[in-house]
Amino acid sequence: MTSSVKPLIPDDDADRLAAAFGRRGFMGAGVAGGLMATPLFAAGAAHAQAGDAEITVDQARTAPIPIVLPSLGSGVAQQITDVISADLANCGLFRPISASMPQGTPDFGSYKSMGARAAVTGKVMDQGGSLRVEFRLWDVVTGKQIQGTAYTAAAQDWRRIAHVIADVIYGRLLGEQGYFNSRIAYIARSGPRAHQTTRLAIMDQDGADSRYLTNGQWLTLTPRFNPANSELAFMSYANYRPRVYLFNLNTGQQRLLGDFSGISFAPRFSPDGRSVVLSVTRGGGSDIYTVDLATMARRQITSSGAIDTSPSYSPDGSQIVFNSDRGGSPQLYIMSAAGGDAKRISYGHGYYGSPVWSPRGDLIAFSRIANGSFSLGVMAPDGTGERILTQGFTVESPTFCPNGRVLAFCRQSSAGSNGAGFATGISTIDITGFHERALPAGSASDPTWSPLNK
Repeated sequence: MTSSVKPLIPDDDADRLAAAFGRRGFMGAGVAGGLMATPLFAAGAAHAQAGDAEITVDQARTAPIPIVLPSLGSGVAQQITDVISADLANCGLFRPISASMPQGTPDFGSYKSMGARAAVTGKVMDQGGSLRVEFRLWDVVTGKQIQGTAYTAAAQDWRRIAHVIADVIYGRLLGEQGYFNSRIAYIARSGPRAHQTTRLAIMDQDGADSRYLTNGQWLTLTPRFNPANSELAFMSYANYRPRVYLFNLNTGQQRLLGDFSGISFAPRFSPDGRSVVLSVTRGGGSDIYTVDLATMARRQITSSGAIDTSPSYSPDGSQIVFNSDRGGSPQLYIMSAAGGDAKRISYGHGYYGSPVWSPRGDLIAFSRIANGSFSLGVMAPDGTGERILTQGFTVESPTFCPNGRVLAFCRQSSAGSNGAGFATGISTIDITGFHERALPAGSASDPTWSPLNK
């Protein structure tokens, strides 16, 4: 039987964690892995060269690409069509157009009259426990086949096939990797606001196929994906002692990440997945440590006497951005991953937290609180070009999708008496501040986006 447990920790530890996590945490408490891809060649039509139909992301954001997407059939074939269409439409860069499925080569003249730039054809075949999905992508303007692939996988993996096809369309038309075949780990919340049960959970990036990973016995926060394997780091109050644990997604096994004398929290993996950087309480503040996962050797890399927390590596692993109040208020700093001098990069109005480096290396996302309201924004690694993407009572915990074009984050509403009207959920928004939408994950917080196929 599971129940919500209110952890009992000293007041000074609770105060330090509250300062580190902000309002939300403490106001109330190649295709692989079974999917085979086979090339399909067009009969009687020329092949497009790589880049022939390429449109820049900026062009697609200004004018979404019209793409003809007929139904691939009934039953699971229609479900695959619906997922492909939703992936493309929800990113804001495509405008799917319904049409009847052509026999043979598409009627490009008809598609041109619809204003389409690209078209999809294909079919789904049930092979008794497995599915074969034949898919072709066409350049409507030139009449050339851009891509032709047959995917074969277990029947229960139909959603994955759909996401892979959507990624291929995204990549071939926009010239960069898609992100639809990825997942988001998060904290599922239930029960009264003051005594919520929290469970580690995971879902597809579109909010489908959610499942719990832990039973909710202990308060759980801040999951983070290992970029190199199927593993999560997270903070748990197990046995009334807040510490960082590792969770193996393949086996379900958990293990403690180092037995620190203080509370360990705010974990983040290095880009190669071989180490974790995290915060550990010390006296009236907290320091940042790294832990080598092979040897469990630890190394302290800050000792400012302040609250240093929320570290995040640059994509090349050479630098770390983190949050610290060493200057008198919570701000963002960058330093070498080996430690040493830190340079402040945030100078806007308010307090900054939750920094995370984009996988592209060009941006750092953050949350900011000023005048009692939260904002979510991005800036360049040198602190220039700060832009606010969205605002609200609480908007925090940003996490980038694998190609760095979209952020997932937690949005919460304020509560009236006895917590009435309070809601917490996960939303996504692109890095230009457009196409914000709520994911159908229910009451949730603390999202972390996986790399592709994790």
